[in-house]
Amino acid sequence: MFKNFTFENPEFFWILLSIPLLIGWYLWQRNQQQAELKMGSTQGFVKGTDIVSMLHPVLPLLKVLAIVFLVVAIARPRTVQESVEVKTNKGIDIAMAIDISGSMLAKDLKPNRLEALKKVAANFVKGRVTDRIGLVIYSGEAYTKTPVTSDKNIILGALNSLKFTQDIEGGTAIGMGLGTAVNRLKESKAKSKVIILLTDGTNNAGFIEPLIAAELAAEYGIKVYTIGVGTNGTALSPVAIYPNGKFKYANVPVEIDEKLLKEIAEKTGGKYFRASNNNKLKKIYKEIDKLEKTDIEELKYVSYDEKYRLFAILAFICVALSYLLKQTVYKSFI
Repeated sequence: MFKNFTFENPEFFWILLSIPLLIGWYLWQRNQQQAELKMGSTQGFVKGTDIVSMLHPVLPLLKVLAIVFLVVAIARPRTVQESVEVKTNKGIDIAMAIDISGSMLAKDLKPNRLEALKKVAANFVKGRVTDRIGLVIYSGEAYTKTPVTSDKNIILGALNSLKFTQDIEGGTAIGMGLGTAVNRLKESKAKSKVIILLTDGTNNAGFIEPLIAAELAAEYGIKVYTIGVGTNGTALSPVAIYPNGKFKYANVPVEIDEKLLKEIAEKTGGKYFRASNNNKLKKIYKEIDKLEKTDIEELKYVSYDEKYRLFAILAFICVALSYLLKQTVYKSFI
């Protein structure tokens, strides 16, 4: 009953502090008005109960109640109902271009670069509630794993299934990966288009030059954030495959073409990041998440239902009843 119940003018409740004073004044005045009669014995009087006399104090009680109800009424009690409508403007279309070459199995990130990326990228996708996301993978060639979609379960499923495979030509075709991602976004009508390009190597395969792909991205108004994954120096990386299918690992130099990645980001208005460990990779995706925010407009509607009328009516009833009793039943009382 009292859920969302508020008072617009609660300061009027201070008036109620005067009620004890009014009650004290009434009792003092009543004692002053009563006459004193002295007699030797009351044996000749018949003791009885007069209900009208007993209920005489109801008159001042009604007046007190009238004051209470009136104060509550002018304090303006009301119930408040709030409803919120969220309006999202055209969101952001994001294409994640991920390198899945054999070097992504290096163990400088735990448990390896690819698995660390999958976990961080999945959390990123879950946070982009209002945006559409697509997934492009590449090594020596590139293809679209998942078109741009608002169905996050599809993207998360595709991310989870990523793994190194020898079915794709070996190498690292950064230009192919970027070009394929641009192709996925060029027709997009979103207010903002973004590519997150991740690699751990240098461009050594494919027939599209990375900077040409970057120029195409800039022409279509697509911003590219580039991420170089790998520690400085050397990393425990796969160098061969045993007959049983397991990888042979050895420490090999980490080669990331940071100059190229910085140029791609600069040409498109994006930013370059270097992820040398798991924590840095998490922070990079969090920073990109902050840089690319979808505008959300929240409209709040407030409905007020005034409840003072009931208390005003109760105050009027108390005053009217008091006046009626005084002019009828208690007319002969002092």
